[in-house]
Amino acid sequence: MPFVNVYYHENKLNKEEIKKIGECIHLSLIEHFNIPENDYFQLFLSYSQNHFLYNPYYLLEGGEKRTKNMIYVSITCGPGRTIKQKSDLYQSISLKISECSSIKKTDIFITLNETAAENWSFGQGLAQLVK
Repeated sequence: MPFVNVYYHENKLNKEEIKKIGECIHLSLIEHFNIPENDYFQLFLSYSQNHFLYNPYYLLEGGEKRTKNMIYVSITCGPGRTIKQKSDLYQSISLKISECSSIKKTDIFITLNETAAENWSFGQGLAQLVK
């Protein structure tokens, strides 16, 4: 049940790149969070440079620097994954995106937001995950 938001600088990604990045994230979620293949909800949002603020060096190793190609990947999902599953997911997403696009691993910022099943409605005014 993940819901993925990807934030990026305007004019930095085209339709094809958005599709590839979305597929990379989805494949990583299937592999590491064992989500169903058809559980696919993603939103890509672009922002102007004036609205995209970050420290280019914060917590990067080896003097690496973030660039204007940086993306924020925010994943809202259910609880219950181990620290290893989460770490493996971060590695997988970063590797896959860096291999399928011009975005470097240092430009991929990922957050997970865990929320309980009763906080989801997939439409029809129902909480489908609550039994």
